[in-house]
Amino acid sequence: MTTVQQWFEALGAVLAEIWRRATTEQPAPEPNVIAGIAIVALVICASPAWPVVRMLITITHEGAHALVSVLVGRRLSGIHLNNDTSGVTISKGRPRGPGMFATLVVGYPGPALYGIVAALLLAAGYAVGVLWLTVLVLGIMLLWMRNLYGLVVIVGVGALAAVASWYLPPVWQSWLAYGLCWILLLGAPRPVVELARHPERGSDADQLGRLTFLPAPGWVGLFLIMTLTAAAGGAWLLLPLGEWFGA
Repeated sequence: MTTVQQWFEALGAVLAEIWRRATTEQPAPEPNVIAGIAIVALVICASPAWPVVRMLITITHEGAHALVSVLVGRRLSGIHLNNDTSGVTISKGRPRGPGMFATLVVGYPGPALYGIVAALLLAAGYAVGVLWLTVLVLGIMLLWMRNLYGLVVIVGVGALAAVASWYLPPVWQSWLAYGLCWILLLGAPRPVVELARHPERGSDADQLGRLTFLPAPGWVGLFLIMTLTAAAGGAWLLLPLGEWFGA
């Protein structure tokens, strides 16, 4: 057997083990633990650690732009992440029309939508699956990253998620997956509030205001409604709110 064959067999074994772990159901933490993780995530989103959290939000925001731009047939040129926690996704295509609209509208709700996907997986028992899905998404984004800072951030976050998914005890993996989900759900509205307080020329809302009949402040309001609704939906999926509040 050649070295190349051995390498491919080893790689296949690793991928098979990743798939096994990602598709193996895990028992959910107790509801009080899940609620505690949510409170910790909310505190983190309101703390001086926000810039770190905001970078996670930005990664998901730009990933949403990139994914939808490809799905609607635009040509994705690259993604940039900046050390001020901002980012930009560049795609080429018609400057107006449904494709451009869809690409722009998904950015701010993107983190909350990914949070909903994570919540659905968690509700089904796939906590490790959430972590490996995140590694996969970051790996795909890495192919389109066009600046050094962005490369370092994506590689760093992806490596941490992969190491945690491989080596941490199952209970810690579960807590980490729930923490990531809550941070995305609860952190997504804050950049929208920041945009409302400090409107930016060229922002997604500004561009949508020029493409549609709804002005930029209206789009900011819609983004806030979407992110808050997603947070409420995630809470409904992850917590027994009906039991707690007698619904």
